[in-house]
Amino acid sequence: MRIVISEFISLDGVVQAPGGPDEDTDGGFRHGGWSMPFFDPEVMGSSIDEMAQRTDALLYGRRTWQVMAGAWPGRAGDPFADWINAVEKHVVSDTLSEADLTWAPTSLIRGGDLTAAVTALRERPGGDVNVMGSARLVRSLLEADVVDELNLMIEPILLGGGKGIFPTDGAARRFELVSAATTATGVQVCRYQRAR
Repeated sequence: MRIVISEFISLDGVVQAPGGPDEDTDGGFRHGGWSMPFFDPEVMGSSIDEMAQRTDALLYGRRTWQVMAGAWPGRAGDPFADWINAVEKHVVSDTLSEADLTWAPTSLIRGGDLTAAVTALRERPGGDVNVMGSARLVRSLLEADVVDELNLMIEPILLGGGKGIFPTDGAARRFELVSAATTATGVQVCRYQRAR
């Protein structure tokens, strides 16, 4: 399986709280929901549908998993909702317990077991393991050099600060652009694969 990162990202590299005002206000972030005015159903929706078709499992950090677990279970009847509710899910957390995993099927990965768990997922046959949101988890995966692809929806807005996904450890990591599309709202939908 391949580890694929999918993010809504601002021009200045912010991924925090794209979906709603109360999604993540850490650090006084006040631009929650910034991505919504730029959503283009034709191009971005199509890209998300293609991602779902290639994905056999989802990997989340605790906060993103909790947001998604609070949003999707009640939305049955729409193809994306049915898919995301049924697909295999993994959440990385040292604070959640097995009893908290009410959004099935979800398995728990402890932070100290992350590298071994991701290595085991990568060795399994199958499609992609997709990571959406989960900024700290994505940074850890990039630092560990286990990311195979970045799917970035680069949106035409500067947010002036907030959570990002890119490591600041001084290491160079090369990716190759394999596809790009521009939406009517000015979003660049770009897929980058790890250059080996």
